Amino acid sequence: MAKPPRSSRRDFLQGRSALDALTHASDQLANDWPNGFGDELGGGGGRPAGSSAESFLIQISRRAMACQFEVFLNAGEFPGGEEYVLEALDVVDLLEEHWSVFRETSEVSRLNQTAAEAPLEVTAELFQLLQLSQQLYKTTGGAFDVTSSVLSKLWGFHRREGRLPSDEAIAEVLPRVGSCWLQLEAQQQTVRLLKPGVEINLGAIGKGGALDQAAQHLLDSGIDQFLFHGGASSIIARGSRATSHSSHSSKSGSPESEPSVGWSVGVRHPLRPEKNFMEVRLRDQSLSTSGSGAQFFHHQGKRLGHILDPGSGRPAESVLSATVVAASAAEADALSTAFYVMGAEAALKYCRQRPELGAVLVIRGPRRGAIEVLSEGMDPRSYRILGSASD
Repeated sequence: MAKPPRSSRRDFLQGRSALDALTHASDQLANDWPNGFGDELGGGGGRPAGSSAESFLIQISRRAMACQFEVFLNAGEFPGGEEYVLEALDVVDLLEEHWSVFRETSEVSRLNQTAAEAPLEVTAELFQLLQLSQQLYKTTGGAFDVTSSVLSKLWGFHRREGRLPSDEAIAEVLPRVGSCWLQLEAQQQTVRLLKPGVEINLGAIGKGGALDQAAQHLLDSGIDQFLFHGGASSIIARGSRATSHSSHSSKSGSPESEPSVGWSVGVRHPLRPEKNFMEVRLRDQSLSTSGSGAQFFHHQGKRLGHILDPGSGRPAESVLSATVVAASAAEADALSTAFYVMGAEAALKYCRQRPELGAVLVIRGPRRGAIEVLSEGMDPRSYRILGSASD
């Protein structure tokens, strides 16, 4: 997909960039998103699906967290809304400053440097994300773990330089993996690492957490219909994409202003990343997809992906991709990784115990190049598989 034209905040305030973004969005309506952050964490997806019944969109994007964050608004629905979108993207930038392990002055870097010696007070946003992380660590049996960064470093995936470590090296690192070593004190809002050498990395939940915070800024600003994604693998949707009858959607009060039901997005085929295998319609929901199609290496003819099992210290292998639909982007982000690690049977069982979740798991089919699609908790009206499983 061609890159959208660059623009400044002044351009947006003067209205020029909104027109440029609208033109770009309409030109690219039939194309898929690039993988973006999906290259980093797996996954992928598609831009809003277009049809003759749906209106033009305003598209505003910015690079952050090693991927492209994009917001889509119904054209003409929120006059001046571009400025609020820029503020929401500022929220993402600020959270990256606080959460990135690649910034030495970030909160997470300071935690890794000092929290084994004494508790460290952190911001409310980081504390809440770590609380959710620890909760999901427990409910997934350790399949989701923000302390698995030492394993990523050992395998070279931390810097996108995959390599095979020795069994001895894996055994040496594993005792430092486990969110059981993470002590959270809610009253003081402090974090302590109970074992030296334990490290936190929010790579499998931070993007979703940033989407939640940025989307809340839009909602607080009165913008309640939008699609917001980070790298196409994590998406949050609010309201609906408008029909072509009115640029003001249902807010105009006109009988011609009925919105479509939610936002339609594509999910990439795990073996053929140039195409989508599924289309999902989201309304006031979040979606995340995890897969190792973008970062892997081969050793003795075996493909080794970047999503590691914190229990074994080795790449998870039984699932090709895991897509989760949840209320929050942070939970969808984390659980898509957890389900990839857990495997299809355990992931589907987890969803049966939490009916508010939806999941689609892709595993290898009976023939070479074929896939099998398994789902749990998904409204059959909300998604469709594109083509046959072997396409």
